Amino acid sequence: MLKQGNSYKSDLLGESIPIVELREIIKQVAPTDVTVLITGESGSGKEVVANEIYKNSSRSAKPFITVNCGAIPEGIIESELFGHIKGSFTGAIENRKGYFEAANGGTIFLDEIGELPLQTQVKFLRVIENGEYMKVGGTKTEKVDVRILAATNKNLEQLIASNSFREDLYYRLRSINIVIPPLRERKGDIKILFDNFVKQFTERNSVNFKGITADAMDSIINYNWPGNVRQLKNFTESLLTLNSDKIIETEDVLRQLGMPKAEIMPAEINGFNKQDERQLLFGALYELKKDIMDIKHQLSTLESSKANAEPEDGFYISDDKIDNITYDEFEQEVLTYYYNKYNGNINRIADKLKISNRTLYRKFKQYGIKNGKYN
Repeated sequence: MLKQGNSYKSDLLGESIPIVELREIIKQVAPTDVTVLITGESGSGKEVVANEIYKNSSRSAKPFITVNCGAIPEGIIESELFGHIKGSFTGAIENRKGYFEAANGGTIFLDEIGELPLQTQVKFLRVIENGEYMKVGGTKTEKVDVRILAATNKNLEQLIASNSFREDLYYRLRSINIVIPPLRERKGDIKILFDNFVKQFTERNSVNFKGITADAMDSIINYNWPGNVRQLKNFTESLLTLNSDKIIETEDVLRQLGMPKAEIMPAEINGFNKQDERQLLFGALYELKKDIMDIKHQLSTLESSKANAEPEDGFYISDDKIDNITYDEFEQEVLTYYYNKYNGNINRIADKLKISNRTLYRKFKQYGIKNGKYN
């Protein structure tokens, strides 16, 4: 359950399907002590999610220690994390607590976990497994009771393949993997975030905001935002500072973004505007069908005698059926194909289709997909 006497409160703004689902996952995960791995692009809000988990946990009255693993030099990171004994190395003039000891009883958030050196990963794994560690230069095993949250914007599986990250640590970290969608995939949240940043900035700095035209707002919504929410926040503050006491117009937005008008267009995939989950998925399915047809064409060129043969393996929908298929039927076919291809592995299927596990479960239930078949 959540903290006794309190209901779940969230500072995670947005009304898009991914954000609503994200809040629901946080609500379920926060009260537990399970280790959580938060993944997402730079600026997408990983620290915000970590804070949400902490604030709504049973450890919210205890310490919350944030550590940026990428900002600590490799030579001193073990001392920073685990502490050291006086005289253990040059400059160690006194005993020092590490971040884990400082977080004892509470929560530690390790950002940029992919930057952790391999040698330190071994010691970190021991903390996750049994709460034990040893200070640098120490001979005594220390015990710690701490909730561990970690985050990265890197692909840890690729780091494992390049021997830069331990596979056993990866699987211990991702007991729960919370994936934060990039801002460009939840455009419906952009105005909500913009309005919130405007409110915060104007109240804090006594800036007079006279408004923004609809076209200017559309330009903001349709921008790609490679830096995600952090970039939007910085942009909003700069825009207001340089355009106070006037209604903000499209030209002001474009000037601040440093982009010509032609470059800010709604993000579309072959005519399907990515405004909600169904359109996003249909765009992906449409692209998949195109790729398959291209491959089929290449095969038919190489083996004209088999031009009309149905592939023995892989995704296939006949040409006469594809002309009349509905969205739901197409989605059903693709989900069934990936269920069989990945032997029902929910994580792999969700990663492939770029949707959440909860959404995938809901769709399997909707279509009655079970054991690779649907009713």
